[in-house]
Amino acid sequence: MSLIQLHHNDITLLDGAYSKQQAIETVAQKMIEAGLVKADYTQAMFDRDQQISTFLGNGIAIPHGTTEKRDSVLHTGLKILFCKEGIAWDDDGNIAYVVVGIAAKANEHLNVLRQLTHAVIAEDTLARIQNVTSADQLLAILQGE
Repeated sequence: MSLIQLHHNDITLLDGAYSKQQAIETVAQKMIEAGLVKADYTQAMFDRDQQISTFLGNGIAIPHGTTEKRDSVLHTGLKILFCKEGIAWDDDGNIAYVVVGIAAKANEHLNVLRQLTHAVIAEDTLARIQNVTSADQLLAILQGE
């Protein structure tokens, strides 16, 4: 099982209010700029979120593309956005502070989900996320520290 390495430069701290659409477009653009995905992967991320909410829990959302667009993934990797104000993510009232854009060539996204599980299940994760002031702090939370 290969683990995806996260670095503070994979994280973008956003200023101001963002909608879910703006957040998905922004994280997709970061993935495109990093050479992880082709441009058409952005629509695949919207399509996936229409199929089922990509809200994971504890303030974390994981937008990713549909399986039909795996050929648009050039390299497996992540890009992460942090929005201190929170983003209304779905009709259930869930608020995402952390948006983890996932590009996976096969079922490698399952490994990413396993890595994020520690952060999602920890009772203090949401409180810690709401107090983040740097990419390094967020990185520590997402790595289960």
